[in-house]
Amino acid sequence: MNLLRELADRFARWAFAVEPATWPHTWLVHLGAMVVVAVLVLTFVALFAGPLSWLERRIAGRIQARVGPNRVGPQGAAQWLADGLKCFLKEDLIPDAADGPLFRMGPYLVFVGTFGAFLVLPFGAHVVAAQLDVGLLYVFAITSLVVVGLLMSGWGSNSKWALFGGVRSAAQLVSYEVPAAVALMTVMLQAGTLSTQAIVGAQGGLPWQWFLLKNPFLFAAFFLYFTAAIAEGNRTPFDLPEAESELVSGYNTEYSGMRFLFFFFAEWANLWTMSAIATLAFLGGWQLPGVTPAEIAASTGLAFAGWQLLSFVVFAVKASALVFLVVQLRRTLPRLRVDQLMIVCWKYLVPLAFACVAGVLVLLPLVAEGGLVDLAFRAVLSLLVLTLLSHYVRRIRQNYLVDREAYARMAGRPLFFPPYRLP
Repeated sequence: MNLLRELADRFARWAFAVEPATWPHTWLVHLGAMVVVAVLVLTFVALFAGPLSWLERRIAGRIQARVGPNRVGPQGAAQWLADGLKCFLKEDLIPDAADGPLFRMGPYLVFVGTFGAFLVLPFGAHVVAAQLDVGLLYVFAITSLVVVGLLMSGWGSNSKWALFGGVRSAAQLVSYEVPAAVALMTVMLQAGTLSTQAIVGAQGGLPWQWFLLKNPFLFAAFFLYFTAAIAEGNRTPFDLPEAESELVSGYNTEYSGMRFLFFFFAEWANLWTMSAIATLAFLGGWQLPGVTPAEIAASTGLAFAGWQLLSFVVFAVKASALVFLVVQLRRTLPRLRVDQLMIVCWKYLVPLAFACVAGVLVLLPLVAEGGLVDLAFRAVLSLLVLTLLSHYVRRIRQNYLVDREAYARMAGRPLFFPPYRLP
């Protein structure tokens, strides 16, 4: 409750330029501010989740040599609006044998657990809802509600398919929270704080100033966290809780209408959240090249607003790049078995994450900032990242040329990317 009150106070000061305590009915100001903040967050996620669903389906079509949605709007760009409206207008059915309260509350808990993490995400130099000293700890605490919501949904549906999906999800999320938290512990040790804004401030705007390229152990921790975050988000190849080939649709099998849509909202919001956390922890967050946070704070008027907008764009671009990578992985890798899922977590990710923590603890007092060893680490890791990116771009280009040649043979004429029209 104190967190909500602090959030409301911050918004009231920003929106009305007065102290909330001076208002005659302070609780009304708090309530109004909380409603406005909730609407803004929901709008942001809706505007993000909708186009993302369209982009994901288009990318899937491109990978599978088909078109994808292309009927509603130009190139199907409005398909997500049609799908959302369809779910919104559908009848909200509750099975006769379902546990009504659990069935109804499950999607909302998943929704709240996912959206609660947005409170501490620093979208810019001064664009953060609640600047907590224990921001990372808060993220792991609030997202644990997702496990409870999925279990409630699976159990309350009174369906074996939904129950299997809920149990799988609980086991998967609880297991992969361990390597994710331990991997982020390396960032906490390096920055000396759990505050998300302070972690971003400990880095720089240039790539070689990011924690990703600080030392080999932080470099490895990034991939460990990203892998664990994909598993926590029930994304391929870790999408066993909703394995369509085995469990119909998993924990949301019996849902329809708006509650069904809430699950997808939460999934796409979680996709953004995990990418945003990886961005602020390892990729410099909103930091701008050549501009220090002190210079941004000292600016006024339009310059201050411009810096905030630019920092938000930088943060959004970095997080969106990771989201795009996750979307590609969904149509690239096969689904793991349940036993393989647990083996990957407990036999590989957890020991490697603890090894990264030990490595950071050893290097932290030995390697001086800006010293020779520090510069050598950054140079080698920068070359490694450039090599990986060049290999990735080369493979994308190679696949594009092969597909273009194949479609040109099918059509009997040259075909421009992407292949929207086939004979």
